[in-house]
Amino acid sequence: MRMTDKFTGYSKLPTEQINRRTRNLDRLPLRRVLEKLNYEDSLIPKAVKKAIPQIERAARAVSRAYLAGGRIFFIGAGTSGRLGVLEAAELPPTYGLNPGAFTALMAGGNKAVFHSKEGAEDIFNNGRREISKLARRKDVVIGIAASGITPYVRGGLTAGKKKGAVTALITCNSGEKPMEAAIMVALDVGPEPLAGSTRMKSGTATKLVLNMITTSAMVVSGKVYRNWMVDVKTTSRKLHARAERITATLGEVPREEARRLLAITGNDVKTAIVIARRKIGLVKARALIKKHKGFLKAILG
Repeated sequence: MRMTDKFTGYSKLPTEQINRRTRNLDRLPLRRVLEKLNYEDSLIPKAVKKAIPQIERAARAVSRAYLAGGRIFFIGAGTSGRLGVLEAAELPPTYGLNPGAFTALMAGGNKAVFHSKEGAEDIFNNGRREISKLARRKDVVIGIAASGITPYVRGGLTAGKKKGAVTALITCNSGEKPMEAAIMVALDVGPEPLAGSTRMKSGTATKLVLNMITTSAMVVSGKVYRNWMVDVKTTSRKLHARAERITATLGEVPREEARRLLAITGNDVKTAIVIARRKIGLVKARALIKKHKGFLKAILG
């Protein structure tokens, strides 16, 4: 088989199409280049909005898995894989999660997060093997692949399905409907400003969807009260200040009292708030939170 024959199918992918609006990009002055890029980016939210029903399904699956003690896996390559790594890394401090609750798998391993390892995405068995070792029935496996055809990701989804986990695929190729993905979040963002550069519109759209899935899942899992991160971990000065501010505001107490309550609760924001609002002791506050499975709205209204 000639090389041109082998890769003919790739030219038909939505992510590889030529964008007519930017075909003369290198002929334009810098300001016009920026305006063109900005216009292309402005099309992304509309594409994401159309996918909200599928995003809802994915978020509900993530919430159910989390509440049942399951784990959520992101698996991807290149830009898609790095977006999964970013999501998994930022969730624990934001919502007070066990670091193992969300795990990202990257084609080529951890080193590929910082240095591109071309060709790693083409190995189906690596994705299948990695997920086979980790996933269980109550878990969720979320594949991230702009093209929708990345073998490493498809291998992971295949293994996830075989293990009985819920499988989902986030892609910018609505033409792909892989049997191994129970939930398809397909985003039609149109061709990239630079043909095939999926770190641009496809990457931005994927980041928006990942934010929506995880944030909404944590909201309906009791990790948020109104629009406050009430399970935030005080792992830095900024986060400690945020915890004090949240406790003072929701607990309806002065900042000094909020600081005292955080000290006696081991910096547990939820418990400090319940003590302040319900005017009860530490033991009773913790019992209430356990009874209502961490949902402050059930305790405070």
